[in-house]
Amino acid sequence: MTYVVTDNCIMCKYTDCVEVCPVDCFYEGENTLVIHPDECIDCGVCEPECPADAIRPDTEPDMESWVEFNRKYSELWPVITRKKDPMPGYQDMDGVAGKLEKYFSEAPGEGD
Repeated sequence: MTYVVTDNCIMCKYTDCVEVCPVDCFYEGENTLVIHPDECIDCGVCEPECPADAIRPDTEPDMESWVEFNRKYSELWPVITRKKDPMPGYQDMDGVAGKLEKYFSEAPGEGD
């Protein structure tokens, strides 16, 4: 099992989760985070830390595409281990449907 970041992180990008990760397996894009599924040790401490409920275990239904999404971008983006402010307007974007299609950016974030 591994944990993955899903589309509710897009345009919110809370980083509460990165501070509690014992193996530093979060990677930062311009407007979202991902977890490297091969580095995640399945401890689960990140899941309850996400205010947007964007972190899910890969054992839930229909998570296969999210595992591959997280793997792809974790290999392209820089690691992030420190908490940062969420994105401007994050309150309005939490829970918005279709964020992957409408708002996702492949650009890397700043990382640490």
